[in-house]
Parts: sequence; C-alpha cells; structure tokens
Amino acid sequence: MAATSVLTSTRIRYRRDAERLTPGQASDVRAAYAGMMALRDADERSYARFAGQHGLPLPFECQHGTPLFLPWHRAFLYFFERAMRDRATDATLAWWNWATPEDENGALPKLFADDETDDGEPNPLFSATVSEQALAEGAQGGQPAPGPSTLRRPGIGGRRLPRASEVADLIEIRDFQTFNNTLEELHGQVHVWTGGHMGSVPWSGFDPIFWAHHAMVDRLWRLWQIRHGTPGPPAEIWSQALPPFAMNVAQTLDVTLLGYDYASSTASQAVG
Repeated sequence: MAATSVLTSTRIRYRRDAERLTPGQASDVRAAYAGMMALRDADERSYARFAGQHGLPLPFECQHGTPLFLPWHRAFLYFFERAMRDRATDATLAWWNWATPEDENGALPKLFADDETDDGEPNPLFSATVSEQALAEGAQGGQPAPGPSTLRRPGIGGRRLPRASEVADLIEIRDFQTFNNTLEELHGQVHVWTGGHMGSVPWSGFDPIFWAHHAMVDRLWRLWQIRHGTPGPPAEIWSQALPPFAMNVAQTLDVTLLGYDYASSTASQAVG
C-alpha cells in the first residue's frame, strides 16, 4: 500500500473519543502505534517517518499560519491512520476532547496518560522514541530535543486548556479564515499546555498524544463544516498541493470520501 496515494471509500470508519473507547478499540489503537514504532525509521509506514514530517528531520513540511493549516493536517492524519490500519486492521484515530469546563485546567486522557496498560504492559501511547536523525539535526541547528524519548509537563506554570465555551464560540464563527486562525490559536494553546516535546513544533509529532490532539482539531473543522454547510477554504486554493502528500486541498474537504467520520458528529453534536 503506497502511503502517498489517496483512496476513496464507501465504508465509513468512525474516530471516537479517547475516553470512550471499548477495551478492544483501545487495544487496537495501542497495537497500531506499537506496530508503527517497531518499523525501521526509513519505512514510509513507520511512526518515526510520520512524526518527522511535522518537524525534524528536515525538511519542515507542515503548514502553520496559512489557509492550508487545516487541509494539510487533515491529509497528514489520513495517511497516518492508513498506516495504523496496516498494523492493526480495525484501528482508527482516537480524539482527545481537550475542551475544558470553566472551573478546570484540564487533563490528559487516561489512554495516553498511563505508562502501563491495565494488564501491566508498557503503554506505547505514553511515550515514543525520537529518531536519531532528528536528534542530531536538532542539536546541530540549535534546537535540541527535550529528551531522546517524549515527555510531557501538562499544565506547568498554571496553564490551562481551551474552555468548552471558547470551542462553542469557535464553531459559530462564519468566516473560514477567522475560524481557521482562531482554531489554530486554540490548538497552539493545547501544545503549550502539554509541554515537553509537544511544546515545540520540531518535536511535537513524536509524542503519541499529538495525533489525538490533531484528531480533535480535525473534528472541530468537521463540525464547523456541518454547522455552516460549507467546506471552508476558498475555491481558489482547492487545487493547491499538500506536499509531501499526493493530495490537494479539494481532496480533503469531504471526510466521508476519505472513508471516515467522527462518531455522533451531527449538526447538534456538543463540541465540548
């Protein structure tokens, strides 16, 4: 299976809340990540290969601060999820609902926060090894990694996650560019709150929670599309390519054509 070709599908697989997975679904997610982590870094299906596409090793290819922020990351998750299913057939991305009530600072989902599974086995979703090439390039470029394996410092310095009320207001924004920019700001707040490797673009993709965080970002775009009945990005950028993926913006606009959706993602679905 080529990791860079797009497949359309009539079968819809549902991404679910990381806190609401059945034991079997959680096991599939862990098996998929562990299987990808066991592959050689050079394998296009490997965890390290995907993590490096977001930061180090060079080249930087991720999109931030542009109208391509949401389409690029949707393509990124699409190919990562396909690689997951190459390791565990029924696995899908789980999303981290980081929208937090007013009186709370937030928490990591148990699926990713525990260092061991309920069976006492090491949890591959707790931490991941950073590739040697990325570590070397970071050191040479003056951007050393926080460590050779990912770590987190959630909420350090009194930081908080985005409020549920902020996320609700986000979905009501009508203009796509304003929505895109506001969502990117909230997304950045989550990276900073998590800390450690997640707090720095060159390293964030190596932390297993990165994928659950960005699945939440993608879910919010999906809910916004349903709420407003529009794909979002202006038509003049639909033909724009999203390297390193053999995919353009237009191909990211309908998740059902990509073969997935979010469980219970209806127009009345709560965003918190």
